[in-house]
Amino acid sequence: MTAAPDRHARRREATRVKLLDAAKALFARHGADNTRIQEITDEADVGFGSFYNHFQSKQALIEVVLAETIAGQSAEIDVLTVQLDDPAEIISAAHRSFVLRARDDPDWGWLLVRLDVSHNILLAALGPYARRDVRAGVKAGRLSVPHEPIALYAAGGALLAVMRAVLIGDAPKDADILHAEGVLRLFGLPADEAAEVARRVLPGTPTDHQTPARP
Repeated sequence: MTAAPDRHARRREATRVKLLDAAKALFARHGADNTRIQEITDEADVGFGSFYNHFQSKQALIEVVLAETIAGQSAEIDVLTVQLDDPAEIISAAHRSFVLRARDDPDWGWLLVRLDVSHNILLAALGPYARRDVRAGVKAGRLSVPHEPIALYAAGGALLAVMRAVLIGDAPKDADILHAEGVLRLFGLPADEAAEVARRVLPGTPTDHQTPARP
């Protein structure tokens, strides 16, 4: 039986959480490169020296923020796609989930967008899944990708651009579907099939996010 954490350990963990929450908020507002450690400790309302009790550097903190963000969204994608068999539909659902969450949770969306400028978070988050699903689609004859790395970079860049458009209010309500359709066509799915797959009901998504028919 594991002993309960003592008071010191609980306080230490509470401080670490404060620093992470403060960093996420500031990174979302200003980007990681424009945020100083002093600003993070001020936002967290802890002493400057406390920072180095938990992180060796700002870069170390950024890596933890990235890891937590990637793990959280990756877990959501796993849950979202666990019952899907079509690799094309899995790719569509993954991309749509990012766009929809950016719309519903702007702080989260800005965190990703502003971290991605210099830390390529979307490629890190989607890369392993995208490679797996693209290869499954190619093997099944569903997709055709002449150069996998370039296709993945292009899809990730498009996702980041669409998320930014959503956050600044320049994207239509069905941006998630339109983006997924474009990505599927990039991966070689014929236009009519890409339009149909992108408009399939997304598991666990509220009905206001659905566009069942192509205009």
